[in-house]
Amino acid sequence: MRFILFLLLLSSFQISNAQEIDRSKGDPKISEYYTPEAPVVTPGKTAHEAPSDAFILFDGKNFSNWEGDKNQPIGWTLENGAMVVKGGSGGIKTKRGFGDCQLHIEFRTPAEVKGDGQGRGNSGIFLMGKYELQVLDNYNNKTYVNGQAGSMYKQLPPLVNACRPPGEWQTYDIIFTAPRFYDDGRLKSQARITVIQNGVLVQNNTTIWGSTEYIGSPVYKKHSDREPIFLQDHGNPTAFRNIWIRDL
Repeated sequence: MRFILFLLLLSSFQISNAQEIDRSKGDPKISEYYTPEAPVVTPGKTAHEAPSDAFILFDGKNFSNWEGDKNQPIGWTLENGAMVVKGGSGGIKTKRGFGDCQLHIEFRTPAEVKGDGQGRGNSGIFLMGKYELQVLDNYNNKTYVNGQAGSMYKQLPPLVNACRPPGEWQTYDIIFTAPRFYDDGRLKSQARITVIQNGVLVQNNTTIWGSTEYIGSPVYKKHSDREPIFLQDHGNPTAFRNIWIRDL
């Protein structure tokens, strides 16, 4: 019995001593804070469904949030909940402008394979209308690596080729940080982008060199903090669906 009492006293002393040691390091509450609280956002029921704070750019029903790139009527078609490029009709852009954002977009290159290289399922997603993430059918289709799907066009190739076969729906989940400029037009900080294609990381917080140029070097020119997103007409009937965006 005495031995049991001794063990209890020893245990009590050790706990008390440990608490004393902890208190000697300071109050843990000093490094805790409770406001402001993070806003509550209800996530989608699936990985592709928009969360509660997203703005729906395209839900398969109409082009209400889009307009022709040069103020011309939209010539693209609506087919089974998707918007499909009609070659020669011109690109389309969002009516609203966006800066820092999280963008979800799904695309499908034509099931019937025609052409090769840049001629297969070509389109592009231009953040702020200036910085192009390439859309292309690169399933068993080679082209210059900084022009394939998942590349920042004519700048940086993707980390891997994560393309699905032609005719299958694919996804881009994009985190974009817009560039910043000083009032006098000088560049303050470059744009950055992270892209997950079909669940696979293809651009990892990549620094964008400047606006996308087909010929010549990328360059930054001062623009507003919020600019439309542009989808390209490159002559191929590439389709898009389920497009939503979150301001960051």
